Amino acid sequence: MPHSNTIHESLTAVFQVRRFLADVSAGRGSARHPELAVLLWQRALDPQKGTWSLPGGRLRDDEDLDTSARRQLAEKVDVRELDHLEQLSVFSAPDRVPAPRRIASAYLGLVPLTTEPALPSDTTWHPVAALPEMSFDHRTVVDHARTRLAAKLSYTNIAYALAPDTFTMSTLREIYCAALGYDVDTTNLQRVLSRRRVITPTGATAPSGRAGGRPAALYRFTDSGLRVTDEFAALRPPS
Repeated sequence: MPHSNTIHESLTAVFQVRRFLADVSAGRGSARHPELAVLLWQRALDPQKGTWSLPGGRLRDDEDLDTSARRQLAEKVDVRELDHLEQLSVFSAPDRVPAPRRIASAYLGLVPLTTEPALPSDTTWHPVAALPEMSFDHRTVVDHARTRLAAKLSYTNIAYALAPDTFTMSTLREIYCAALGYDVDTTNLQRVLSRRRVITPTGATAPSGRAGGRPAALYRFTDSGLRVTDEFAALRPPS
């Protein structure tokens, strides 16, 4: 069946590394490590009422796609500050949503660990590893965004958009582990990132914990924008 009025929309998978409360009943254990989370809002109307959607909406005649993505985030879920936003892919299957036909330009957005946007009541963060029932093809969009992020962690400094302004190596390791979905060694991570000049020591140290001991050194990202650091690199899971 031909489509006479095709709608172009933007969708954004906004990721943040977060700690979730323990949920023993769900089999997730009582000790919760930081996890990669995605921002979703729950549909109140059909089609697919009650499912969870990525923030997005129709492209206006007077705006480009980047502007549309940022506007939708501000209007739909009150997220106005992103440290990174990039176009991910175009989703154009004829039956991806009920008629009229919609073509979606999907984006990857990143929010730092320490940012806490004030969210509407129908919007919340969900662990990427335990997604709820999602609307239309939005789970596929999340999967694409997670894959893109994991790949870019190997050959760019993109983790700057997930990290606080200053951090210890143990905190940065937690961010990389959450975003990649597997463990990385702290010493090796520090060596690799320092060699590529991705991170820089600040000369300061973090406050000592209750157990005392030597204060941990604080680092920062050398650049506050995306930079390719090693186009042939790959952060592989432990063997």
